[in-house]
Amino acid sequence: MPNTSIPGPHGTAANINAARQILHEPCGALDRLAVEHGLTSQISIGPLRLAIIGDADHAAQLFAHDTAAFRWGRVAQSLTVVIGKTSMIVSDGEDHRRRRSLVQPAFAKRRLDQWGTRIVAETDRFIDETISNTAPQAVDLHACHRKLVRRISVRVLFGDNLGARADEIGEMIEPAMQYAGQPAMRQLPHPFPFTFRARARAARHNVDELLDGIIAERRAVAFDPNSDSLVDALVHAEHEGKHLSNAEIRDQIITLIGAGYDTTSAVLSWTVARAALDPQCWTTLRTEAQLLLDQAAHTSDHKALRYATATVDEALRLHPAGPISPREVRRDIAIGPYTIAKGAVVAYSPHLIGRDARHWDAPLVFRPERFFASPLDGVTPENDAIRIDALRRRAWLPFGRGPRMCIGFALAQMQLVLITARMAQRLDIELTPHRLPDPSGMIVTRPSGGLHAVVRRFEPDGATRVN
Repeated sequence: MPNTSIPGPHGTAANINAARQILHEPCGALDRLAVEHGLTSQISIGPLRLAIIGDADHAAQLFAHDTAAFRWGRVAQSLTVVIGKTSMIVSDGEDHRRRRSLVQPAFAKRRLDQWGTRIVAETDRFIDETISNTAPQAVDLHACHRKLVRRISVRVLFGDNLGARADEIGEMIEPAMQYAGQPAMRQLPHPFPFTFRARARAARHNVDELLDGIIAERRAVAFDPNSDSLVDALVHAEHEGKHLSNAEIRDQIITLIGAGYDTTSAVLSWTVARAALDPQCWTTLRTEAQLLLDQAAHTSDHKALRYATATVDEALRLHPAGPISPREVRRDIAIGPYTIAKGAVVAYSPHLIGRDARHWDAPLVFRPERFFASPLDGVTPENDAIRIDALRRRAWLPFGRGPRMCIGFALAQMQLVLITARMAQRLDIELTPHRLPDPSGMIVTRPSGGLHAVVRRFEPDGATRVN
């Protein structure tokens, strides 16, 4: 087993300062650690160790280890007040395998095929409600994105039967989602009332009461195999004779709502911000949407929107939903020349991996075309496509890898592509100020202070409605 020391800050004060920066300003702190100590580094405070993996090759070795070498529950313990104790995020070992095997079929392609038109229709409805006419309006786009994606997520989960209650359910759970977005130090467990944590606990209790009623209704009726509701799929899920309990169903629903709109809305804001700051990008998105969006929505083939897909992928490279993804090491493991000892926390960083100049040309430049397969000097498009696919697998990790990969990644990508394309088709957006906001957040990286813009409707004859 290798025994080379992992580089990192020297001295207690420097390590404490680095840890504080990671908790309060993770993206900037990760960038500084990479510059000073390399893409893989370690923060050490007494017996506590946090190994940060920003090297794509080291991340591949991390994913190659059996999941039995890690546990996730204790690292994410502070989130259980929101997502519950049986959420897949905090599940380990056999519990995680059983729950994932029961939830995975809910994301079958058949259901994805039913959601495309709904995503675009909800985007149209939201634009019509929010941007009332062609006069310029000042809005916080991030707040708008949160409400839109929350509405879509709830409708996807509950189907048309409860679609009318999407805003009610979303508003009910919002305090819990706000708590999950607080800096790590503010998520420490405590019993005090009138705090973010207390409001999150109360919100979760209220949502649980609502969900218990819905689950009871669904259990009382025979399962319709043509239902597009994820809740129906969870209530009637079966794998090797096993089913999900009511508590497990509630926790998975809350987790899917949180992952479905908190992370997706953050990435959507970064995507729109990057594209709006590049007039050529926005124009190309609009032209493509005019030609292909209707077909892509009806077939749920979002990759038919080639440029919109590349734009989202490029935004995910630069602005993954979370800057790090931690897990606790249950036994000594080897990563490159280093040994990460049992009891340490190891976190791969999609933020650093996506900005590694060894893999990405001009890594800080937003350039969707980097994901296109096109002829280069003597290189066929087919070979270039193979090169791009290999690059994705090696150094593009916004959704993770392996059995802990984001279970809803296909739905998230489809939402991001279709919403971005529709917004470009129907809106002109000018950020105020004319620059990217600073990133903020430990669990989910959001635009700090929101995404403020002047927005006006753009309604050419070709902007047909998808029904």
